[in-house]
Amino acid sequence: MAVVTLRCWALCTASLLNSLFVFISGADFIRFVSFRAIYHNITGETPFCQDTIPWSVALSDGSVLRSLIVDLCLMALFITQHSLLAWSPVKQALQSVLGPLNRTAYCFTTALALQVLIRLWQPVTSAPCLWSVRDPPWSVWFPLLCFILHFLCWAIICSILMIFDYPELLGIKQVYYDCLSLGDPLLHKASGARRLLSHYRHPVCVELAVVLWLLPSLSLDRLLLAGTLSAYLAAAHSLDKHDLAYVCGQMSSRMQIFAEPHGSGAAEREDGNYKEK
Repeated sequence: MAVVTLRCWALCTASLLNSLFVFISGADFIRFVSFRAIYHNITGETPFCQDTIPWSVALSDGSVLRSLIVDLCLMALFITQHSLLAWSPVKQALQSVLGPLNRTAYCFTTALALQVLIRLWQPVTSAPCLWSVRDPPWSVWFPLLCFILHFLCWAIICSILMIFDYPELLGIKQVYYDCLSLGDPLLHKASGARRLLSHYRHPVCVELAVVLWLLPSLSLDRLLLAGTLSAYLAAAHSLDKHDLAYVCGQMSSRMQIFAEPHGSGAAEREDGNYKEK
């Protein structure tokens, strides 16, 4: 009994420490993707690009090409980690080895790959911008508008992640359920919810697209980052008509519940999207 209790404490400690690391990495990613570029435009610090340099000269510059190659390798590292560990054979192999810490390990390696990308990213400052808003008054108002929209998008992303069962997403619920001998938390969800989550682990496409592309200045390295992540998100999502029907059914059910808040059958219409048995 003492051994089982010690194991549960060790698993819970590892899971919670990983959640803290993921949270810190997420905050660093927000700063890296959004507010670093906008902050430079608002404060008038050193610009990310040089519009006085012709494209022919910039694209033949060895430092520009080296920076783009390094950034492309960093993107390849992140995408490889994110896709390889989500591949069913690899996931099953890791599940047999790590058990309830499988999802925790996936989140940890994802956060670690993000940290490597953020720390080693090479800005391309010796090439022109693809676009740049520098003429007053838009040189002041447009960065402020970008800041507001980015803030709203990140708030929406965080809200959606909470709705999509954040503890299960980080691997906390898997450890909790294992310690209570409840099995895999996914098995306690409705079949439609399991199908949706298997196809749609990143319910943030529109908001992330706004964050990646809506900037006062778009440099070459930012184009590489935004284009690669946008293409990866578009390719990774495989929603079909069954998923859309499930989402529409859930929305209709919620609307009926709000329309009949005191109805006796309101609770019965819930199909157990995130409800444990």
